[in-house]
Amino acid sequence: METKEKDFNGFKMNGFLSLFIHLIVLPALIYFGFITCVPTAVVAGILCLVWLVMFAGYMQLEPNEARAMVFFGKYKGTFKETGFFWVNPFLDKKKLSLRARNLDVEPIKVNDKIGNPILIGLVLVWKLKDTYKAMFEIDSQTMASSGHTSGNANQITIGNAVANRMNAFENFVKIQSDAALRQVAGQYAYDDNEADAEGLTLRSGGEEINEQLEQKLNERLAMAGMEVVEARINYLAYAPEIAAVMLRRQQASAIISAREKIVEGAVSMVKMALHKLSEEEIVELDEEKKAAMVSNLLVVLCADEAAQPVVNTGTLNH
Repeated sequence: METKEKDFNGFKMNGFLSLFIHLIVLPALIYFGFITCVPTAVVAGILCLVWLVMFAGYMQLEPNEARAMVFFGKYKGTFKETGFFWVNPFLDKKKLSLRARNLDVEPIKVNDKIGNPILIGLVLVWKLKDTYKAMFEIDSQTMASSGHTSGNANQITIGNAVANRMNAFENFVKIQSDAALRQVAGQYAYDDNEADAEGLTLRSGGEEINEQLEQKLNERLAMAGMEVVEARINYLAYAPEIAAVMLRRQQASAIISAREKIVEGAVSMVKMALHKLSEEEIVELDEEKKAAMVSNLLVVLCADEAAQPVVNTGTLNH
């Protein structure tokens, strides 16, 4: 999406040089103006007004901070240069933070592809990318001002105004991440017990699911001039109402899988035993005795508990 942000190209002055002019040169001119003739006193009065207005032009920017410069409603650009400066005092300097911020989205209940209710949570890292879109494409200023309507309006400062604005951005990211999380979670089953074993699931997807989630979030946040640096699913579980049933199903599946391995191993061992007895001609067994031997070996190998030995004191012919 095309960016609408542009650099501020208006007049700017080093803040320390401006302080020298403001606090030394102008007061000297004002002083000499008042002690001379009347016309000069009028000029000194104008300079005195200028001296007062100049206080509004100072600003200081730290690394990864920006100011959206607005001149009587018209966007003039974004100031990102760090340091101490003086600019046109009639510019509205809206302060923004470009630093990365964490957002831990609490687990929400959604239905997976099969329809099972699950709980899924998300943690992401986001930051502002386009200050113009962030300030003017979404109603961030109204959202920020609504954050302190319950407090005293006289206590609003630049610091908490910036905090309220960034909290408004964070609330926007939270709502969009909730929608993106529901969209991605609904496209996949919780695990491969409910779907095709070769298909992608929320439990086995790992990085691929996270990449899709990050892509969906960036698509939703592009209109607001924000970008997601990283997004990860940090919580995944069945909803409480079906968690116990699904746990028993998983345990049953694990038991069946283990039994299959045990039976497969036991059959191979019995086959090997019969082959050795026949190959080395240790003893000859008819079909009936082979069946009895196979039955006994399978009971011994597949039993949950140790089998009790029975000593055969007879012969193989009786």
